[in-house]
Amino acid sequence: MKRLALAAVAASLALPVMAQEMTDAERQVFRSEVRDYLMENPEVLMEAIQVLDQRQQQQQAANESQILSQNADAIFNNEADWVGGNPDGDVTLVEFMDYRCGYCRQAFAEVEDLVKTDGNIRFVLKELPILGEQSTLASRFALAVKMTAGDDAYKSVHDQFFTLRGDVNEATLQRIAGDLGLDWPAVKAEMDSDAISKVIADNMALAQTLQVQGTPTFIIDDTILRGYVPQEGMARIVAQERKG
Repeated sequence: MKRLALAAVAASLALPVMAQEMTDAERQVFRSEVRDYLMENPEVLMEAIQVLDQRQQQQQAANESQILSQNADAIFNNEADWVGGNPDGDVTLVEFMDYRCGYCRQAFAEVEDLVKTDGNIRFVLKELPILGEQSTLASRFALAVKMTAGDDAYKSVHDQFFTLRGDVNEATLQRIAGDLGLDWPAVKAEMDSDAISKVIADNMALAQTLQVQGTPTFIIDDTILRGYVPQEGMARIVAQERKG
C-alpha cells in the first residue's frame, strides 16, 4: 500500500494524462491514496515546495542573466549616463534611482562609501523618475545640468537632491543653480529638450525590459538587486562577482 502511495505521489505531475487512462473507480482510488499519503507525510509537501522554489530561482537567475546579456550596452555603456568611481574598475555598479525615493536616499551615503572605499568599482547612474511630477522635474534639471555644465556639475546636483529637505520646484532649482554657479537660463531652456526626454524614455523602456518595478534597483555585473540592500550586502555581492 505504501509503495502504491509513493508511486502515486511520484506520478502526480503526470496526473492529467494518467487520469484520462483510468476508470472512474481507479481514479477515485488513486486520488484517495495520494491524499492519505500526504496527510500522513506532510513533510513531502514541504520538500516539494522547496524543490520548486529552487527551480524557480534558478530559472529566474538564468532569465535575468540572458536579459542582462542582451541589453548590456544599454545598461553599462550608455553615453547619456553619468559614470563615476573608477572608470576602469573591474566591477560595474549601476543604479536606477529616483530623487524622491526614500530608499534611494537611505542607500545614497552607503553606495557612495562603498564605491570610495573599494576603489575599483565603476559606478553608473540612471535617472528613473517614477514617483511623480517632482521626480520628473528633478531628473530633467539634473540631466540639463549634465548637458550644459558637465559631469562634475551633474554629480553635485545629484548629491544635493539626496540631501534636500523640502519640495522640488522652480525656486528650488534656481537656488541650487545659483549655489553651484550654474547658468540658470541655459539649464532651464535645456530641461524641456527632446534630448532629455529621450534619455528618460530610454531609461523607462530599459527598466521595463529588465522588469524593474521600483527604485532603487542595482545591477552589479550579472546580478540584479531589486530594492535597498545594506552596504555590507552589496560589498559581498561585489566580491562574489569578482570571483566569477
